[in-house]
Amino acid sequence: MNTRREHESQDRSIVKIAAHLPDLIVYGDFSPERPSVDYFDGVLMFVDISGFTAMTEKFSTAMYMDRGAEQLVEILNHYISAIVEKVLIFGGDILKFAGDALLALWKVERRQLKSIITVVIKCSLEIHGLFETQESEEGLDVRVKIGLAAGHITMLVFGDETRNYFLVTGQAVDDVRLAQNMAQMNDVILSPNCWQLCDRSMIEIERIPDQRAVKVNFLKPPPSFNFDEFFTRCMAFMDYYPSSDHKNLLRLACMLESDPELELSLQKYVMESISKQIDDKQLRGYLSELRPVTIVFVNLMFKDQDKAEVIGSAIQDACVHINSVLRVFRGQINKVFMFDKGCSFLCVFGFPGEKAPDEITHALESAVDIFDFCSHVHKIHTVSIGVASGIVFCGIVGHSVRHEYTVIGQKVNIAARMMMYYPGIVTCDSVTYNGSNLPAYFFKELPKKVMKGVADSGPVYQCLGLNEKVMFGMAYLICNRNEGYPLLGRNKEIKYFMCTMKEFLISNCSRVLMYEGLSGYGKSQILVEIEYLAQGENHRTIAIALTKISFHQNFYTIQILMANVLGLDTCKHYKERQTNLQNKVKSLLDEKFHCLLNDIFHVQFPISREVSRMSTTRKQKQLEALFMKILEQTVKEERIIFIIDEGQFIDSASWTFMEKLIRSVPIFIIMSLSPFIDIPCAAASAIMKNRNTTYVILGAVQPQDTLNKVCLDLNVRGIPKELDTYLVEGSCGIPFYCEELLKNLDHHRVLVFQTIESEEKTNVTWNNLFKNFAKPTEDLKKFTLGLEEGNEEVCNLASGVRLKNLSLPASLKEISLVQLDSMSLSRQMLVRCAAIIGLTFTTELLYEILPCWNMKMMINALATLVKSNVFDCFRNGKELRIALKQNVASFEVNYRSLSLQPPSEGMAHGEEEELRELESEVIECRIIRFCSPMMQKTAYELWLKDQKKAMHLKCARFLEENAHRCDHCRSGDFVPFHHFAVDIRLNTLDLDTIRKMAKSHGFQTEEEITFSRIETSKRSAIFSENLSSEEIREKILSFFDIIISKMRTSENDIIPLESCQCEEILEIVIMPLAHHFLALGENNKALYYFLELASAYLILGDNYMAYINLNEGERLLKILKKEKSWSKTFEWTTFFTLKGQVCFNMGQMVLAKKMLRKALKLLNRIFPYNLISLFLQIHVEKNRHFHYVNQNQQAQESSPPGKKRLAQLYQQTTCFSLLWQIYSLNYFFHYKYYCHLAALMQVNTALETQDDFQIIKAYLDYSLYHHLAGYQGVWFKYEVMTMEHIFNLPLKREGIEIMTYVADTLGYIKLLMGHLDLAIDLGSRAHKMWSLLHNPNKHYLVLCWLCKSLFLKNRYKQLIQVLGWLWDLSVAEEHIFSKAFFYFVCLDIMLYSGFVYRSFEECLEFIHQNEDNRILKFQSGILLGLYSCLAIWYARLQEWDNFHIFSNRAKSLVSRRTPAALYYIGLSRYMEGQVLYLQKQIEEQSENAQDSGVDLLKNLENLVAQNTTGPVFYPRLYHLMAYVCILMGDGQNCSLFLNTALQLCETQGNVLEKCWLNMSKEWWYSSSELTEDQWLQTLLSLPPWEKVVSGKVNMQDIQKNKFLMRVNILDNPF
Repeated sequence: MNTRREHESQDRSIVKIAAHLPDLIVYGDFSPERPSVDYFDGVLMFVDISGFTAMTEKFSTAMYMDRGAEQLVEILNHYISAIVEKVLIFGGDILKFAGDALLALWKVERRQLKSIITVVIKCSLEIHGLFETQESEEGLDVRVKIGLAAGHITMLVFGDETRNYFLVTGQAVDDVRLAQNMAQMNDVILSPNCWQLCDRSMIEIERIPDQRAVKVNFLKPPPSFNFDEFFTRCMAFMDYYPSSDHKNLLRLACMLESDPELELSLQKYVMESISKQIDDKQLRGYLSELRPVTIVFVNLMFKDQDKAEVIGSAIQDACVHINSVLRVFRGQINKVFMFDKGCSFLCVFGFPGEKAPDEITHALESAVDIFDFCSHVHKIHTVSIGVASGIVFCGIVGHSVRHEYTVIGQKVNIAARMMMYYPGIVTCDSVTYNGSNLPAYFFKELPKKVMKGVADSGPVYQCLGLNEKVMFGMAYLICNRNEGYPLLGRNKEIKYFMCTMKEFLISNCSRVLMYEGLSGYGKSQILVEIEYLAQGENHRTIAIALTKISFHQNFYTIQILMANVLGLDTCKHYKERQTNLQNKVKSLLDEKFHCLLNDIFHVQFPISREVSRMSTTRKQKQLEALFMKILEQTVKEERIIFIIDEGQFIDSASWTFMEKLIRSVPIFIIMSLSPFIDIPCAAASAIMKNRNTTYVILGAVQPQDTLNKVCLDLNVRGIPKELDTYLVEGSCGIPFYCEELLKNLDHHRVLVFQTIESEEKTNVTWNNLFKNFAKPTEDLKKFTLGLEEGNEEVCNLASGVRLKNLSLPASLKEISLVQLDSMSLSRQMLVRCAAIIGLTFTTELLYEILPCWNMKMMINALATLVKSNVFDCFRNGKELRIALKQNVASFEVNYRSLSLQPPSEGMAHGEEEELRELESEVIECRIIRFCSPMMQKTAYELWLKDQKKAMHLKCARFLEENAHRCDHCRSGDFVPFHHFAVDIRLNTLDLDTIRKMAKSHGFQTEEEITFSRIETSKRSAIFSENLSSEEIREKILSFFDIIISKMRTSENDIIPLESCQCEEILEIVIMPLAHHFLALGENNKALYYFLELASAYLILGDNYMAYINLNEGERLLKILKKEKSWSKTFEWTTFFTLKGQVCFNMGQMVLAKKMLRKALKLLNRIFPYNLISLFLQIHVEKNRHFHYVNQNQQAQESSPPGKKRLAQLYQQTTCFSLLWQIYSLNYFFHYKYYCHLAALMQVNTALETQDDFQIIKAYLDYSLYHHLAGYQGVWFKYEVMTMEHIFNLPLKREGIEIMTYVADTLGYIKLLMGHLDLAIDLGSRAHKMWSLLHNPNKHYLVLCWLCKSLFLKNRYKQLIQVLGWLWDLSVAEEHIFSKAFFYFVCLDIMLYSGFVYRSFEECLEFIHQNEDNRILKFQSGILLGLYSCLAIWYARLQEWDNFHIFSNRAKSLVSRRTPAALYYIGLSRYMEGQVLYLQKQIEEQSENAQDSGVDLLKNLENLVAQNTTGPVFYPRLYHLMAYVCILMGDGQNCSLFLNTALQLCETQGNVLEKCWLNMSKEWWYSSSELTEDQWLQTLLSLPPWEKVVSGKVNMQDIQKNKFLMRVNILDNPF
C-alpha cells in the first residue's frame, strides 16, 4: 500500500517539478521582491567528475545512428545518480548540476558545523569508494575530485515575471571552488575555513605546500565512537531529512502534496521546455538528445564582489535583459552560477522544440546586444561572452528524485574557456564564425591562447558588433570562379541570362532577372558565373553580396551601387572620397547641398544652413533625385548591369529607389534571393510584377549533375552506384547538402580510392561480380585533374560500411531540426513514428503504431505535412516508382511573378479548401514517402533505444501478416516452403495444437488440402503411336484454343482480378520487415527476409538487388555461424542456391557451379566430381527414373512429401536445372555426361515432389536438353509426356497457369530449334493466355520471342501489332526490359527489314538514358544486343570512332556467357560487327588482318558447334562465315557456307535471312561496283511504317533495302 502511495505521489506534477530543484528552493520562504537575499551557514561540497566531456565528444562524432543519446544518458546517470544518492543519504541538498559537476549544501546552524563537516567528509570518502571498485564502461575512465568549504553563505533570488533563478555566493562559495581546483584525482580538499571549523581529532590530513587548505587522507574516530548514533544525532539538525516515518525515502520532496500555489511558484525556476514535458506527461528521456546547439556563455565581473546586496541589483537588471533578448530568438538560460569571481549565465539556442532558422546569427546578435547592455549596468566592471556551436548532449542528468536539465560537451567547455581567457569582449569559435552568414569584416581573428581543458579550439574570433560603419568595397560579391570547375546543372539558367542580356543591350528599357531558391541551391555560384559572363566593353558590371544586417541599414544597397558608380570604393581616405565627389556632382548639385552626402558616403562637407533646416524626408528625396541624375548621365556613356546576391536583404528604401529607377533609366538588375519570410514591401512586389521582370525559381540539380559534381570534387572517374543513390537521395538535388554529406563521409574515412583495373585483368569473384560504378558524363573528362589514361581512379566504400545507417552531419541535422521544431507536438510525434517505419510507409501501418490517434486526426496531420513538403503521397507502389524515376525540373520561369501576392480576404478560405482536397487525396493514397531522407534520419535519431525497440516490434508484428507473395501468386513464400523449413514468425501459434483441433472438428489441414490430388482416371495415351507429327501439332494447338475459349467464358476462380502485386509487397512489406528485425537484433528473422528479398528480386529479373540482399544475408549468416541447427543449414542452402542463380544470370559459370555444388552438398545430394562416381550416379538415376515413370500410378497413390522435404526438393530442382545448362556450355567431351546427369536428376527430383508444375518444368528442360544435344526421339517423347500431363490437369487457376507455361516454353523451344511457324502458333496462344491471367512478368517474354519469330518470317503486320502490345505493356507496367527489347527489335527492323518503325535517334536516346539501369546492366544479353546493333549501324556508315565506342561496350559483355537465346542473339550481332570491322582491316591492308580473320572464323565455327547455340542462329552465323571466307579469298568454303545457310533457311522458313543470303550471293559473284555511300543512300530512303501499311511502298521494294556487304575478291591481299 505504501509503495503504491509512493508511485502515485511520483506522478504528481509538483513532485516532478521538485525533482528539478533543491530543498533550499522547494521549502524556501522568499519575499516576492526581486532580487531577494537570504543568509545562512552551512557546508558546501563541490564534486567534479572527469571523463564525461570526452565521452560526449565520442558519441557526438559517432558514425552510425545506433549510437544514440540514451547510451550516454545511461552511462552519465549510472555514475551521477550514485553520487547524488550518497549525498542525499548523508543529508545533503544538491543545489546545482553544472554539466559534469555538482554542488551540494548541508544547511545548519553555526554551532553544528563541526559535526556536520565530519559527516560530509565521510560522505566524500564513500563517493570515492564508489569509483575505485567499478569497472570503466565504454572506454570511460571516471575519476572524481572533491572540494569542501564551510561558513557563511548568501543566497540571491532574481528574475522576472516568467522565470526565477537563484545563486549562492560568499566566501564559502569561492573557497569550495578553490579547494576543488587544488584536488587531484580521488582527493578530498578542505578549505582553510573548513579546516578551522572541523573536528581535527577525527581527521587524518596531509598538508599542501604553500597552501592553507589541506588534503583529507581518512577519518580516524576513537575506538568507542559509534558513527550510526553520531549520524542520527547530526541528521536531527537537518530540517528536511526524511524521518523514521519516511525512512525508505531518499528525499522528503518525493511526498509533496498537490499545492497549486506552490507549484506555480516552483514552475518559475524550471525551464519552459521542462514544464511543457511535465504537462504533456511525456517520458523523462524525451528531451535527452545529442543535438547541434549554440552556446552563449556570459560572465559578469563586479566592481564590489563581496556585497550581495550591491551585486544583486546588477545581476537582476542583467538577467531581465538577457531573458528578454533570448526570448525573441527562442534561446533559454540553462544555468546561472558564481564562477571564478563573477556571475555566469549559460544560455543555449536550439534546445529540443526550440530550434529556429539562422540560430547562429541570432545567437551572435543576442551576444552583442547583451554585451552592450550589461557594459552600461551600474556596478558591472567587465562583461565577457563566449559563443560556440556544435553537437552537445542536452538532457536530464542525475537521479530519479533529484536531477536537472543540463548541457555537456566540448563546445560548452570551449565557450566557457573563451569567456575567461578573452575578457571584456564577445568571442566565438570557427564553427560559429563560418555559420554566422555575417560578412567577414564583423569579425577579427584573435591570437591563440592555450586554454585549460581544451586541446584545440581552432581559431578564435572577436565579434566586433553589428553596428560598424559600412566599409566600401567590403560588400562586393567575392568571385571564386574556378576555370577548371564548371558550373554544373545550371546551363538553362545561364542561357536564360545570356538571352536576356542580349535583349537588354540592344533595347532601350530596363530588365530585371530574379533567381529564387532555398539556401544551398547554389544561387551565389550562378551569380559568380553571371558576373564573369557579363563583362563587356560597353557596359559596367557591379556585383554585391548582402547579408542579414543589410536589411536594417537604410538605403544600404543603393549606397553601395552609387559608391561604385562614383568610384568611391577604391578611395582609401575620406578626403580622397570628398575630392572625387566634388568633381562628379559639381554640375548636378549646388555646393551648399554637398553636405547631404556626408552620412551616406562618410565624408565631411561643411553643413549649410539650408540643409540643417531640411526634414529627413526632404533630405532623402534630394539624395534620390541626385542619384537618379547621376545614373541617367552614366548610362548614356555605358550601360549598367547590377548584380545583387541575397536580394531578400535589400532594405525597403533601396527597393523603392530601384522601382523608380527601372521605370526611368535602362538598367539590368540580376539578383538571387531566398523566399521572403514575411510579405515583401510594396516596391519589391511592384518590381516582381513589372512586365520587364522575369522571376526564375531554381529547382533541384538533376541526379546526373550531382554525380558529375561528386566525381569532380573527388577527382575520380566513377563512384559506387550505392554511394551515388545515397548522395542523390540524401541531397535532394541541393548542392550544399551533397557537399556536407561528402565531407561527413570523408571525415569518417568511408571513402577509399583505387586505380581502375581493366576488365581483362580482373579475376571475377563474388565480391566484384557487380562492378556497379556510376560514371560522370564524357564532357567532364577534361576537368578531372592530372588523371592520365590508365592512371584513373575510382572511389569505393570501405568494407562493412552501411550507408543506410550513417549518421547525418550536424549542419544537415540542424536544417531538419528547425523544420521539426516548427511543427506542433502532435505532428512531430507523427513524423517520428513514420521515421521508425522507414523512408516509405503505408497509412495502415502508421495508424497501427500511432499512440491513441483516431483516423481523422491522422489524415488531417498527414495532409498538413504533405502540404508543407514533409511527405509525398502515392496511390500505389507503381505510382511511387514512376515518381522516383522522374526528376524535378531544375528551374521554372515566371513572367510578372504572382508568386508573392499579398494576402486577400479569400486566402484563408482557399487554404482550407486546399487542405480539404489534400485530405481526400491522402485518404485515396496508400503509400506515403518522406520528401527528404534527412528528415527521416533526424526524426529517427530522436527516439530512445527502448522506445525504438518497442516501435520496431509493433511494425514487425503488423507487417508479418502480409509478408508473402501476392494473392495473384497464391500467397506462398518467395523461397518455396521457406517458412515451413525455417519457423521464424513472431505471430506463430503452436501449429501441432491447431492441427489436432482442426482434425477433431473434421477439418482438413492445410497440408492435406494442398496435396489432396484430383481424382482422374488412369492417364490414357492421348497421342496414339500412329499419329503424324502434323496431327499431333494440330491436336496440341486445338487443345490450347479450347482452353483459351474456356478462360474467356469462365468464372472468376480461373481468371485473377488484378495483376501481380509482388513488387509492391517487396518494397512496403518485406524490405521494411527485414530492417525492423535488424534493428531489433533478431538476426534469424532478418536473415529469413533478406533471403526472401533476394529470391523475389530474382523472380522480378533484378540481379543487382538480389546480390545486395544476399550480401546482407551473408553478413548475418556469419554472425549466426556458431548456431548449428537444421534451419541454419537450410538457410545456408538457400543462400548458396540464390548465389548460384545470380552468378548464372551474370554469365559467371565457374562461380555459379561452385555455389550450386555447395548447396547440393548441404542438401545431401552430392554431385559427382570424377568420372567413376559420375557413371555410377548416372546408372542409379536411370534406374530411379525408370521406377518413377513406369510406376506412375503407385507414385500418385503414395503420400506426398512433407513441407520441409518439399522445401529441400524445390532447392534441388533449381540447382540441377542450372547445372545441366552450365555443363552444356562446355566443349569438353565428358561434360555432356555431367550435363545429362544433372538434367536427369532434375526430372527425378521433380517427380519426387509430386508437384505438377515441377514435373512439367523438368520434362520441358529435359526435352530442351535432348533437343540441343540432337537426340530426336527422346525430346519428342518428353514433349508428348508433358502434353499428356497437362491434358489431365483440372481447369482451376493453377492448372491454367501450368498450361500457359507449357505453351510459352514450347514456343520458346521451337523458336530456338528453328521451327518458326510452330513457335508463332504457340507463342500467340501463350500471349492470349498470359494476357487473360494478368501476368505481365510472364507476358512480356512471350511477346519478345513472338516478335523474333515474326521478324524472321517477314510477317511485318503481325510483328508491328505485337510490338505495339509490347510497348503498351512496358508503359503500363513501367517495365524496362520490355522497353529495351522493343527498341532492340526497332533497330533490327531498320538494319535488316528495310523500313523504320521508331527512328534511330529515338533508339539511341533510349540506350543513353537507360544503359545504367540496374536491370538492363546486369542482365545477360539485352545490352549486348543493343550495343552490337549500334556498332553495326556505325560500321555500315563507316563511322569507325562511334563503332569502337559501342563495340567495346559490347565486348565487355561478351564474357557473360549464358545458355539463353537472348545472349546468342546479342552475340551473333556482335560477331557481325566484328566481321564488318575485318572488311575495313583488309581494305586498309592492316598487318594483323589475316590473324583477325582466322580467329573470327574459328569463333564463328565454335559457336555453330556449341550445343547451346540454337539452330535458329545457324543461318546468320553461316552467312557471316561465308563473308569472312570470301574476304580472305576462300571461295570454295564461302560457297559451301552460303548453300548450308540457304538450306537451313528453307527448312526453318527463315524468309528474312534467305532473302539477304540470295542478295549477298548475287552481289558477291557479280562484277558490279559498290559505291561508298550505298548504305547511306538506303538509309535516307528507308520508308516509315505508316507508308508501308498504307500501301504507298511496295513490300517487294522493302525487301531490297538490305545492306550489301562490301567485297572485292580481285584485289584480295591474301
